[in-house]
Amino acid sequence: MTEALIVIDVQNDFCPGGALAVAGGDEIVPEINAMLADYSVRVLTQDWHPADHASFAANHPGASPFSMVEMSYGPQVLWPVHCVQGTAGAAFHARLNADAADLVIRKGFRTGIDSYSAFFENDHTTPTGLEGYLRTRGATDLTLVGLATDFCVAYSALDAVRLGFDVKVRLSACRGIDLDGSLAAALEQMRNAGVKLV
Repeated sequence: MTEALIVIDVQNDFCPGGALAVAGGDEIVPEINAMLADYSVRVLTQDWHPADHASFAANHPGASPFSMVEMSYGPQVLWPVHCVQGTAGAAFHARLNADAADLVIRKGFRTGIDSYSAFFENDHTTPTGLEGYLRTRGATDLTLVGLATDFCVAYSALDAVRLGFDVKVRLSACRGIDLDGSLAAALEQMRNAGVKLV
């Protein structure tokens, strides 16, 4: 009962054809579905933005997607509009066995702050509630999979290590965006923090 699988943001907008598509994002679905049967605690995360979210370039006149701005909590990438609450893009990929989840954590629903990590919003202090859930379920060892390796997966893994969990990232069941070298940087950061990349 100590192992949990955390499936990060396997949503239509992050898969081919989506608003913020990760190359090969849909390729990981069969492996994740197979893994779900092997864990006693299974959590899916879901990016869940209001249409007026501050991280959308469209909400900053003159700003282009993937440019940077300074928010109250630090630097922020401005993204294309994606995973808007209640839209088809925000839905889980149709082939993902979402019904196997014990819990779905929605993140990024506060207008003024983005949320990459499954544990904290980007201010690194506002919790999602996932830590408390995992502790009450007795989970100490976490395996993370999903999208994208260099953003939401990496942020989640780094936070999990800081919170004292034993953390693995199954790279074959992840895909990255690789924005200006972000994938290599994220992998190095995770290794240095003690995340096991398997």
